[in-house]
Amino acid sequence: MQTNLTIVRPIEPSPVTAPFREGDEVVLASGTHQGTLGIFLRLKSDVNWADIQERNGEIWSHPLVWLAHSNAATPGFLKAPGGRV
Repeated sequence: MQTNLTIVRPIEPSPVTAPFREGDEVVLASGTHQGTLGIFLRLKSDVNWADIQERNGEIWSHPLVWLAHSNAATPGFLKAPGGRV
């Protein structure tokens, strides 16, 4: 008599990698506050969203697809359209 054994292991979610790392300078390339500069902080629990710290110190969540790398997010920046910086 032949016995078939099956080993069951839980599937672990693969780590999500964002195109950004903590501290990266970013700009909102799309959306209602396009041009806003900030610093990438982290992905949210919904990995399609990220927290960024905007130049005024406020932390806002934005869709990840709206973000782009920026080397303009340095002191001496200009105000973004719409008044948010």
